[in-house]
Amino acid sequence: MKHVLMTGSGGVVGKSLAAGLSHKITGYDLPQFDVANYEQLLVSAKGHSVIVHLAWNKRQDDWLTENFDPRNIEMTHTMFEAAAHAGVRRVIVASSVHADKFFNRAHHGLLKPYSLPVPDSPYGASKCMIEALGRYYADAKGLEVICIRFGGVNPADTPPEQPESERQVWLSYRDAIDLIDKCIAAKDVPGNYAIVHAVSNNKNRLHDISNPFGWVPKDGAA
Repeated sequence: MKHVLMTGSGGVVGKSLAAGLSHKITGYDLPQFDVANYEQLLVSAKGHSVIVHLAWNKRQDDWLTENFDPRNIEMTHTMFEAAAHAGVRRVIVASSVHADKFFNRAHHGLLKPYSLPVPDSPYGASKCMIEALGRYYADAKGLEVICIRFGGVNPADTPPEQPESERQVWLSYRDAIDLIDKCIAAKDVPGNYAIVHAVSNNKNRLHDISNPFGWVPKDGAA
């Protein structure tokens, strides 16, 4: 069992993960804790071997809007800095399938996690930026960084009825928990860096879900 600090632990994804992961979870979220506060985060991160970074201001920066909130990038940078200086070995960061456009896009075969991404929104571009930050910290600072391109997780934990594109990227709680459990428990991260498409095994799935952690989704939208 590993000690894990989870930012954004009060959100839909955070609550489902915290309730199901088989590791010791320390929740870290507003209003008590602010990821943008470097000194506070540095103190809190010490003694943890993994940070799961979910914190994001979606009120101002979401794939459904044209808004861009640079504070989300700054917050992620603060998290990486605190992890590097607190002696945290591994960071699992929440990216999104919106980092690489998957609907109304002509492509052949499944979308690959390491192909040059085409973000579908400013939100998607922000996720590309934090993936690039992770790549830097993996190379320059020796952090193990795993970028999880989350699909659609919803409070009902059921596939949406429509549109079809949202059914194709649905992610069940069970599959999300299993993936993050395996990312936390993995002995190492090949090359210190990985990107994983986190979608359940849905009908007409668009994403390549191969990964170095042995994760195979058990659920899927029929």
